[in-house]
Amino acid sequence: MRLVSKTSQYVVMSLFAVVFLAPLVWMISASLRPEAKVLSVPPKFLPTDAHWDNYRQVFELIPVFLWNSVKLAGLNVIGILIVASMAGFAFARLKFAGRDIAFMVLLGTSIIPGIAYLIPQYIVFQHIGWVDTQYPLWVPKVLTPVFATFLMRQSFMTIPQELEDAGKIDGASTFGIYWRIMLPQTKPALAAIGVFTFLESWNDLFGPLIYITSENLQTLPVALAQFQGEYFTQISLLMCGATVSVVPVIVVFLFAQRYFIQGITMTGMKG
Repeated sequence: MRLVSKTSQYVVMSLFAVVFLAPLVWMISASLRPEAKVLSVPPKFLPTDAHWDNYRQVFELIPVFLWNSVKLAGLNVIGILIVASMAGFAFARLKFAGRDIAFMVLLGTSIIPGIAYLIPQYIVFQHIGWVDTQYPLWVPKVLTPVFATFLMRQSFMTIPQELEDAGKIDGASTFGIYWRIMLPQTKPALAAIGVFTFLESWNDLFGPLIYITSENLQTLPVALAQFQGEYFTQISLLMCGATVSVVPVIVVFLFAQRYFIQGITMTGMKG
């Protein structure tokens, strides 16, 4: 009976895997076809003759966009990990007046939709000269990581008090306890935040369209949108660009998968 149950589970999971992988396989297949054969009927998942010239054309167009996306993703990930881990440590392990109230106010800001303060924020950035620069795409996110701070606080609260006490006995400073003792214990939460932040920054189309007008500062999602016109879409080139944009996401997730899953499951264990 147990063998039947296990077999049925694997069959169901395999079917779901096929369903979810089919669009990805078609995307890669379409990226290797001539434009005239992309929408063939019935659809073909394996190209008979690989048309690698599509990738050559795409890589002639996107190097600057790709570099901008990589740079912004790196700034967002590194900045948010630093700020959120410090703020989470303070809210979880330090005792100061108004700590819990400040944390509740911080969480309360997350219920305000971004579209509500988009115009005031744009006006502020315009006055300080940040419009048509990349600062609006990473500075506000790094300085206000509400969700990341919440995850880090929950992660720090699961660490036994004895580790912190041992550090104090050894004469470690508050920063030393945070950096040498506490932070290494939160690798799962850091990985989860890093993956979430990378995905959000990498796929951001709205921000660059609002704040950036110079083509040399635009990002990869904007470059992909350029393959779509009002009356005509270059599907094969669009699929090439989409394949290129998906590869870093898959690589990041594969490297952080173990810690990522642990981070999601462990950060809600203690409130």
